[in-house]
Amino acid sequence: MATWSLAARAQQVAIPVIGVLHSQSPDTFREPLRGFRQGLKDTGYVEGENVAIEYRFADNQMERLPELAAELVHRRVAVIATGGGPIPAFAAKGATATIPIVFTIGDDPVRLGLVASLARPGGNMTGISFLVTELAAKRLALLRELVPAVTRIAVLVNPAEATNTEATMKDVETAARVMGLEIERLNASSSREINAAFATVVRERPDAIFVGVDAFYTARRVQLALLAMLHRIPVIYPIRPFAEAGGLMSYGTSLTDAYRQAGVYTGRILKGAKPVDLPVARATKFELVINAETARMLGITVPPSLLATADEVIE
Repeated sequence: MATWSLAARAQQVAIPVIGVLHSQSPDTFREPLRGFRQGLKDTGYVEGENVAIEYRFADNQMERLPELAAELVHRRVAVIATGGGPIPAFAAKGATATIPIVFTIGDDPVRLGLVASLARPGGNMTGISFLVTELAAKRLALLRELVPAVTRIAVLVNPAEATNTEATMKDVETAARVMGLEIERLNASSSREINAAFATVVRERPDAIFVGVDAFYTARRVQLALLAMLHRIPVIYPIRPFAEAGGLMSYGTSLTDAYRQAGVYTGRILKGAKPVDLPVARATKFELVINAETARMLGITVPPSLLATADEVIE
């Protein structure tokens, strides 16, 4: 029995531990986590069997991220996987220069300064970059297809995330000029400011709202969907969770698939690959999700062309 006990302890020690650092809450991360676990499974790792995962969620308290990253470093995890925006990636980078880091972000990691280049990231970081700020023109086109009469669009952005905000506004303004649309910027970086932004919408009466990419907005997706319904205004969002929460329509990268790719990279690192040898991957799967029930409540008839091309129609 003593021999078995020693063997069991040795086996436990041998199991690698992954640290997951996320800016949001477990509830927000449920579906992406499914993709992450699938990516690990694709490389031969199953949580609870031959790999363990230590989770650290900041619950949108960004100031906690450096402390949470330090906890994972102290835990001596084999890899740190980050999600929920670039801030967790920077927190992990600030906590360790040796433990491999796999990030999943919706911005250009080179422009952010996380890696030297996409092909040769350098250092101890690599990951997945999914296109969110670069899809503005496509979202505007889908919004106009859904509501052909739109001419004035309010763009909701978070000034606390300056990099995402600048990229979003630049892309939206460029696309809007080509399409002959008028753009108005709305700032909100707290729940109260989101309410104030919609009060501005009531006064100014734009034809629709374009919600920018932001981890905080994802966490407040129910509030955004309810306010849009209350004020009966069409809104397009960047990712699926908004439509699932009652938002009218979303178009963007499949987070589940992007995190699956991150899981594959994490598994490859556990098998011995070095971050420096893993080019930053770009997400390739995009999805259009339409909430048909919300459309009916807003009195919007979804064109058959959109219904035919949608990856999912929520009834």
